[in-house]
Amino acid sequence: MGEFAQSLDIVLGQEFLTWLWFKSDVSPDSFVTGAGEHFSVSMEQRIVVQGGDGDSKETASVQGAFSSLSEARFGLGTGKKVVRALLRLEKDDMAFQLSAKAEDFTMNSVRTPKIEREANDEDDPDALLLEKIYFLETVVELWDSLYVSFLRLRLSDAWDGEVRDMRQWMTSTVQS
Repeated sequence: MGEFAQSLDIVLGQEFLTWLWFKSDVSPDSFVTGAGEHFSVSMEQRIVVQGGDGDSKETASVQGAFSSLSEARFGLGTGKKVVRALLRLEKDDMAFQLSAKAEDFTMNSVRTPKIEREANDEDDPDALLLEKIYFLETVVELWDSLYVSFLRLRLSDAWDGEVRDMRQWMTSTVQS
């Protein structure tokens, strides 16, 4: 992959994760899968924002069980963008947690719902594996739905309005 394409991916990934933080903060239950099923997204207590280039690159990393993410929020108001985040996706009675990186759109440390072992699972030795695969397919579907929603908006005329809303949100987070 060329250097230009790689830097374009990083910028797009940063915009995606920054938009996702904005959207999950202002309307966490507004996300929809391709099949029309609603789910929610929230940023968890670990986020990294970054801004600048070369020697003037600045990074703020915030984590903590009860953190308000205020340093990262302040970083957004000063032009930084999200480069890594811990996300929680919830659909129906299922909750997934994953770490996302802007530079290559990877999901790391994916946590699926706990698989309950039942007495009748002994009849089907593949049941636990199949349930785990189902959970992984579900989290990938949710992740893909988020990215498709972002791309549709990013490539539409509505993006300028979304950027204005995001700037207003960023400004309000700095003042909070």
